[in-house]
Amino acid sequence: MEKQITSHIVKGAILGAFTILFSIIVYVFNLYAVTWLSWISYAVIVGGIIYGNILYANQNNNNVTFGNIFAHGFKTTAVLIVISVVYTLLSLKVLFPDMIDKIIDMSRIEMEKNPQMTDEIIEQAISMTKKFFIPFAIGGVLIGTGIMGAIGSLIGAGVAKKNPVDPFKQDTAQ
Repeated sequence: MEKQITSHIVKGAILGAFTILFSIIVYVFNLYAVTWLSWISYAVIVGGIIYGNILYANQNNNNVTFGNIFAHGFKTTAVLIVISVVYTLLSLKVLFPDMIDKIIDMSRIEMEKNPQMTDEIIEQAISMTKKFFIPFAIGGVLIGTGIMGAIGSLIGAGVAKKNPVDPFKQDTAQ
């Protein structure tokens, strides 16, 4: 019986489900201001991709190359990015439409703490933020998840055991 190889789609969906669950917990408990929480999400993404790459190599009896493993990890990242972008759009427009206002209010409070910021500058910054919030949020998801996924894919491809088979090597019979 041949070993079943876990698809990058399944791994990306599992990581996507985790990030959605984590995001909902942050929203429900109003933990936006706790900046180190986002690093937990990124750490789980990187760790999940590393684990997925090692699992992929093991399921292929380690007959893989660095490039095969990296490609598998980055395909997992691509699935995660698609899920994250769709969830971000849904959460900002449908599920939690008040989230934008809460984040902007927190930004206003932080700007008011800076003595160099006048009320006019703050209002200008807030109006610009409201106008471009969703494109910046989607861009942040794309870039942040893409970078973390690339890092996880590189580390996972580096640490996974590899026994690549050379397809051009011929056995010489004597």
